[in-house]
Amino acid sequence: MLQRTAVIAGLIAVFSIASQPASAQSSSLDKIAANKTFTIAYREESVPFSFIDASGKPQGYGIDICLKIADEIKKEYKLDKLDVKYVTITPQTRVPVIANGTANVECASTTVTTGRMKQVEFLTPYFITGTKLMVRKDSPINKIEDLEGKTLLALAGTTNEKAALAEIKKKNLHVNVVKVKDHPQALLNMEQGRADAYTSNDVVLYGIRSMAKNPSDFKIVGPFYSYDPFTVMIPRNDTAFRALGLRVMSNLYKSGEIFQIYKKWFEPGPTNIDLPMSDDLKDALRLNAFAE
Repeated sequence: MLQRTAVIAGLIAVFSIASQPASAQSSSLDKIAANKTFTIAYREESVPFSFIDASGKPQGYGIDICLKIADEIKKEYKLDKLDVKYVTITPQTRVPVIANGTANVECASTTVTTGRMKQVEFLTPYFITGTKLMVRKDSPINKIEDLEGKTLLALAGTTNEKAALAEIKKKNLHVNVVKVKDHPQALLNMEQGRADAYTSNDVVLYGIRSMAKNPSDFKIVGPFYSYDPFTVMIPRNDTAFRALGLRVMSNLYKSGEIFQIYKKWFEPGPTNIDLPMSDDLKDALRLNAFAE
């Protein structure tokens, strides 16, 4: 479980950044209304935030929240229809896709960082997690220090990769860090015994484990060595769009609807991730229920 102080402090910090006024007004909402199209960028394997089902349809916790934003745009602009389109992304392409306007929102498991804020903006967090390790159930590894002389997989271009490299350097460990392109590649390597551990956010690791041929073969271990708030990524300097998005999320938190959406995907959810919402996360979400 996340420590209450870490969660509250993290949310206040993110809220402070998110509350800064945009420097210019853009016309994203007008363009969406004119084209009657709302484009969502998503990951195909970020279970259960965004992924594709057996029929190839995008779905997930993050996507459900972004669809609420689409509903509000349709309502506010009194549109007879609003087509939702999807764009697949990778950790390497997710920021450019939003920055260059290919998609209106990104709805997956992207961590809020000040570095990314140079190109994009974020709404208030809808999930808070931290970096841990996935290992085989019979592994003696319980924390990152136990990786001395072993092989660790990390998804290239993620905050988890950076956190792992920083922790390894700080503790002067000798770890063979191998970068992978996506979660399925990491899982395949773990199932074939080519690596000792895979690092990512704990909720993502639970999702990856649920995709394994034998989920019980793996366990999630270790104390957190980074804390990561997830939320919707949007274009920079778009005051009206950002205000609408914040209003939608605030209403989800105030009404309690967010808890039903969470339950749908996590308790246990279609992927059997079975991760009930902690009291700390409930408190963190309620902090972002803004007044009208």
